[in-house]
Amino acid sequence: MLTASDIFKEMPNRFKADKAGDLDVTVQFDLTGDDGGQWYVQIADGACNVQDGTAESPKATIRMDAADYVDMTTGKLNAMAAFMSGKVKVEGDLNTVMKIQQIF
Repeated sequence: MLTASDIFKEMPNRFKADKAGDLDVTVQFDLTGDDGGQWYVQIADGACNVQDGTAESPKATIRMDAADYVDMTTGKLNAMAAFMSGKVKVEGDLNTVMKIQQIF
């Protein structure tokens, strides 16, 4: 079964540098529930770096259940529907989160 940790490990391989352009951001993911945890994704200089733990000053923080994150990443859960229903909570810059979604 696919876990959130599996998705974060694979993220650099799925990164579309051509779509990132000159984006320079850090996004924190705070996932609860089974297989949850904290990760942050740094996009800078056309590269993607994923780390366990918490970032010092992320541009945005995404909080949600780990199972919902897996469903959203695999297309079983619509991201906008999840956001509108409160399954996804975003603190910080929502535009950054929208951009991140487009480069993976």
